[in-house]
Amino acid sequence: MKKTGTFLATALVLALMITPAFAGSCGGGGKAHTHAEQAKAKYDKNKMDIVETAISAESFSTLVAAVKAAGLVETLKGEGPFTVFAPTDEAFAALGEETIASLLEDKEKLTAILTYHVAPMKLPAKQVLQAKGIETVNGQTASISKVDGKPMIDKANIIKTDIMASNGVIHVIDRVILPSDDSEMGTRDKHSKDSYSKKN
Repeated sequence: MKKTGTFLATALVLALMITPAFAGSCGGGGKAHTHAEQAKAKYDKNKMDIVETAISAESFSTLVAAVKAAGLVETLKGEGPFTVFAPTDEAFAALGEETIASLLEDKEKLTAILTYHVAPMKLPAKQVLQAKGIETVNGQTASISKVDGKPMIDKANIIKTDIMASNGVIHVIDRVILPSDDSEMGTRDKHSKDSYSKKN
């Protein structure tokens, strides 16, 4: 019995000595733990919907406020999929405080503008750049082009792409784009053969 106790004690000491060495030979337990945390964080992020993703980015506070004012939160938290061309806070600021305040009080007009930033399908950047237009939830088609090699939707630069959410994707733009009724862009062809629509 004494020999058995001594053997177990020795085995425990050896195990405690071997464990750190083994972890070191595998690249370090700390690194493995860090990678696991990063992978989990990425997984958790991809579980967030369009609205939650926009909120977590902290650069779309005006957009989120507008979505709430228009009553579109539940829609954009739905199954989708959606593609959202999301103007930054700076893009909204360029409209001026009075214009923003006016839009937040005019639900119909605000909804028309916001839905012009949304396509009722998931379109990664590669597909967006292959199109000449994107049919939006608004019903009008936003034009896609390249100017000096930079991708644009209407007159806005697409400055960041493929922010994935559980129910779609967000592309960041530096300007609020306006449907023809709210701009001087003129009437657009709603169904260009080179445009992406829900039928594609």
